[in-house]
Amino acid sequence: MSQKWLEWARRIQALSQAGLAFSKDIYDIERFEELRKISVEIMTEYTDMKMEKVIDLFANETGYQTPKIDVRGVIFREEKILMVKEKNDDKWALPGGFCDIGLSPAENIVKEIQEEAGYITQTKKLLALFDANQHPHPPQPYHYYKIFIECEIIGGQGLSGVETSDVRFFAEKELPPLSKNRNTESQIQCLFEFLRDPEKETVFD
Repeated sequence: MSQKWLEWARRIQALSQAGLAFSKDIYDIERFEELRKISVEIMTEYTDMKMEKVIDLFANETGYQTPKIDVRGVIFREEKILMVKEKNDDKWALPGGFCDIGLSPAENIVKEIQEEAGYITQTKKLLALFDANQHPHPPQPYHYYKIFIECEIIGGQGLSGVETSDVRFFAEKELPPLSKNRNTESQIQCLFEFLRDPEKETVFD
């Protein structure tokens, strides 16, 4: 569902990054640096991101580029789903974030839920693994895989964290304004299907 220009910019960035990582010839390195510059210009032209921000994002990347992993926690209570209000856009998302090095996806989501929502949880089931390119997320500089893991509360209480300002449960028909970089309405509707059918098999793109 991503626009063609976004696919081109990401591919150029990935190729240039791999080239910079593995090339030894100074002229090849110059060519790959020029390719990365072109990808930055494309991203800047078609988004509201400033060139300096895009350069910073891409300059931090080294080695062969692969999709980034975003893990989200799915907690149901009384036929409602847990969501947190993100401070950076004042919109709502399932608790979660990028996977940290050294932690498994399960360990990551338990940590993220406690940090963002205050609850102590344990994981139950992998519900979905989505390719962000196949869903109606806004244009983003990187390619993401999104992992949705069902968890259950075993302690703690609903408390906002450093990156969140509110914690609430929402019914499927009463969803708040969503932080669409993090989750989409169609994804959350898909997750509610697991509430209605606990035997539903994991879905993936």
